[in-house]
Amino acid sequence: MSDRRTDGLDDLTRWRTFLAVHQSRSISGAARALGLAQPSASAQISALEAALGQPLFERHARGVVPTAYADELAGRLAAPFAAVGSALVDTLGPVLGGAAHPLLRLGGPAELLAEVAAPALAPLVRDGVQLQITPGLTDDLLDALRDGRLDLVIATSRPKGRSLRAEPLADEELVLVGPAGGSLTEVRSPADLAGTALIAYAADVPLLRRFWRHAFAVRLEVAPSLTVPDLRAVRAAVVAGAGVSVLPRYLAQRDLVEGRLLDLHPSDDPPISTTYLVTRGDPPAATRCAAAALRAATRTWG
Repeated sequence: MSDRRTDGLDDLTRWRTFLAVHQSRSISGAARALGLAQPSASAQISALEAALGQPLFERHARGVVPTAYADELAGRLAAPFAAVGSALVDTLGPVLGGAAHPLLRLGGPAELLAEVAAPALAPLVRDGVQLQITPGLTDDLLDALRDGRLDLVIATSRPKGRSLRAEPLADEELVLVGPAGGSLTEVRSPADLAGTALIAYAADVPLLRRFWRHAFAVRLEVAPSLTVPDLRAVRAAVVAGAGVSVLPRYLAQRDLVEGRLLDLHPSDDPPISTTYLVTRGDPPAATRCAAAALRAATRTWG
């Protein structure tokens, strides 16, 4: 940065890198997500810190930790950058629509595709993009991406290797939910759930296990009473009074607000599940626009 007066627009690339590092908690991870060399991303952060006169991150062996000042900056900048992304979607959509109706093949968890992705990508469809959505498990979808059968994947885990490019999309806050109007209104320990049915997405209860480990610091030893591979069905079963479960907050929020579900273990430090946007190499314009729209749609989760 120079000492001349500026409106800051010359430094948008550095601020974009700052937000990526803040979200991923890793300079190398942010560099991969942005298609930068790690030294370049590190230099941009150092340049910002020098210009601001104070550190933005504490460096550790396994990544970085934002300072309180960095958290404040990220809170102020995230929404404007999301608005720019949405504006680019709106601006580039007609251009994409006139380009022989480009095809975009998107894969991800069925619930997130239905609740978030399909509405977020509606503007692209209106502008002529042909959108094909494929629900499935992350490993299967990543294989399809590697094979060229998909263009963009919302993944529940970061892919291994360097053949795919991944960037954090959002942190899903996990919440322990039960039906409103039942006898159970608060869970302080697993003992409070004695005799209560657990409802799970899969037999290995991944969300329940993660919640138990984070919130209660114990291993979940109880088998689920109901298993259904669709979190929307899990939500419906809990609302109907079948038992309790763990859901991403985005999926439970409306029922929590409208009084059909109860947050049984409110916390200032909830467990999270990170989702990723994964592409091959340098994605085409339609894929980049879709990624921007998805980032904007999930910006408020963190």
